[in-house]
This record gives sequence, structure tokens and C-alpha cells, in this order.
Amino acid sequence: MPITTAYETRIDHVSILDEHGVFDETLGQDLISEDQLPAIMEHLVFCRQLDEIAFKLQRSGRMGTYPQNTGQEMPSLAAALAIEKADWLVTCYRENTGLFWHGLPPECILLHWMGDERGNHIPAGVNATPIAIPIGTQMLHAAGLGWAEKAKKTGAIAVTFFGDGATSEGDFHEAANFAASLKLPVVFCCQNNGWAISVPSSVQSAGETFAQRGISYGMPCVRADGNDLFAMTKVMKDAVARARAGEGPTFIEAVTYRLRDHTTADDARRYRDAGELETWEARDPLPRLRRWMEAKGLWDKSQHEKAMKSGEERVAEIISNAEEIAAPDRSEFFDHMYADLPASLKRQRDSKRTTSLGQFPEDLA
Repeated sequence: MPITTAYETRIDHVSILDEHGVFDETLGQDLISEDQLPAIMEHLVFCRQLDEIAFKLQRSGRMGTYPQNTGQEMPSLAAALAIEKADWLVTCYRENTGLFWHGLPPECILLHWMGDERGNHIPAGVNATPIAIPIGTQMLHAAGLGWAEKAKKTGAIAVTFFGDGATSEGDFHEAANFAASLKLPVVFCCQNNGWAISVPSSVQSAGETFAQRGISYGMPCVRADGNDLFAMTKVMKDAVARARAGEGPTFIEAVTYRLRDHTTADDARRYRDAGELETWEARDPLPRLRRWMEAKGLWDKSQHEKAMKSGEERVAEIISNAEEIAAPDRSEFFDHMYADLPASLKRQRDSKRTTSLGQFPEDLA
């Protein structure tokens, strides 16, 4: 019998604004309006300021362990720019820029890392899930949300984020297979920052890309410069359009880098080469965008100084809101467990005692 090709494919790598300031006018045209870019830069300046202050809060004992977002701001922000208010962001813990743009109050993130469970209470009207700490679990949640939105025929989609290390978890394979087989409206975004804590991506996978991990599930796969807001916006918009049209999920690999330690409990100097860090500092997504905007006349020194001052004031207010929040009442423990609290739990809430449980017929039903 002759040998024939059973399957072949290719994976594109998308770059529009590189670290040298080269901008692809064809691919980048009309992706983001010039009128919107100043607001985006103000947002990025604020997010990085909050990131640095959060680090100092942890170091001064005012907050628990914190994972800095610096260097990885663009993938989630691009998603927030590409989706609608009714769509879902299903994140891990380095997606502050996208979550805040989508409407999550920054106080929620600080409260979470301060150990206050109220930080995980997402306000009504903000379609985002609490940040996921276990590696990979959020991908299953995204698949479930996509399935629900498809069943309800709302037209809404879910975008989920995870690291390169999470693609080795069983949760990824289960979520990817489920979403692709049922053509669910989900976008899978792998943020390949080169490290799964201290495990380099070269050890994590022998493959040339992480994007190819979606191929076996029948997903279109694409790789993009994760430090390029325009490239990420393009691949996100394409994937969102596919999902909304009922064509199923897309796998995006965003090649990026965390410029700080994995968390404040980590010391990356013990396993990461200083030269590698220096290389990626030259690719920092914020200065890259700022230089291009200044060259286009869309941003200048005075605007930057104003954004810095405004950001400092806003950060101070957010910290005050988080640190000075009133202590929760013990009854709040019951408030988010059920849509309609059973009578037995109402008695437990009101009496602060469990001795009455089982003494009423309805408790035994």
C-alpha cells in the first residue's frame, strides 16, 4: 500500500509591533483606534504602578504572597479589548490588566492576596471568575461556561488564560477535548513566559511550540508575540469571532516573559540567567508601546507625567479601600452559599449555633 499524508499543518507566528519599533501597517490597520490608545496607555501605567506597590505591601507585611504581572500585561488586555461585556474572562493570577479593563475593581485583587475572601466576590455585571490558584482548573471552568452560553444561545464566549506548565496538566487536555468536540465558544490562551516556576519551557515540552498542543484536539492554533498589544489584539479578535460564529475554540500561544519573580515567595535568581532577563527587559511591552505612540504623536512626556500622578492617587485610594474595609460579620459566611438559604441554615446563621440542626422535620427531609 502507498504511504500518503494523513495530516499536515502549520502554525503562524504573529508580530505587528516589534521591540525595535517596526510596525506592520497592513496587519495593524484599524485593530485599535488611535483615539483609544491614550486611555490604554493610562491604564497600563496604572496597572504597573499597582503591581509595584502590591510588591511593597507584601514586603512590608501588609499583604500575603503576591504574583507580579510586570512584563505579561498585553495578552489579557488584548482579550478585554476584543470581547464584549457579556463575555467571560476566566483567569489565573497574572491577568490584572484585562480584568480591570473588563470592570473588576482593583480592590478585589488586593483583598484576595490579603486573605480576605470578599476579594473573590465578583460584582454583578462583571463576567469574570475568581482568580484560579490551582494550576489548570480554570480551563475546565471556561469550557463549562462556554457550554452553558451555547446551550442558552446567548452568543457570549469565554476566554481563559494559563501558563505553559498548565498544558501538562490533565485539566488542560480534558477541557480542550471537551470544548473542541462540542465546538464550544472558548478561547484558550497559553501565556508561555518561558518558565513554570523554575522549570524551563524546554524541559516542560520537547515540541517546537506550545500552540501545537491544541492541534490534536482539532483546534486552529496560532502563536503571537505576547509583548505586542497589536499582535495579541489581532489573534484575540480572530479567535473571538470564530467562537462567536459557532466554529469552536482556538488555541493561542502568547510568547511573553515575567520580568519579576514567580511570586514574592520565589527568588528567580537561583534558576534564571541574568542575561536572559536582560534580553527580555529590552522587550518590555510598556516602553515598546510608549515609544511607538510618541513617534506617532499619540503620547508625550506631559501626558505620561499626568498619567503617573493620576495613577499614584488612584493606587493610594485603592489601597486605602482595601486596608480600611470593615471587618465582615460572621453571618456573611452564609450569604453566598445558596440562592435561597434553607431554613436550617438560616437558623444556624441567626443563632450562631448548630445545636438546633436535626430538631425540625424540614431538616431531615
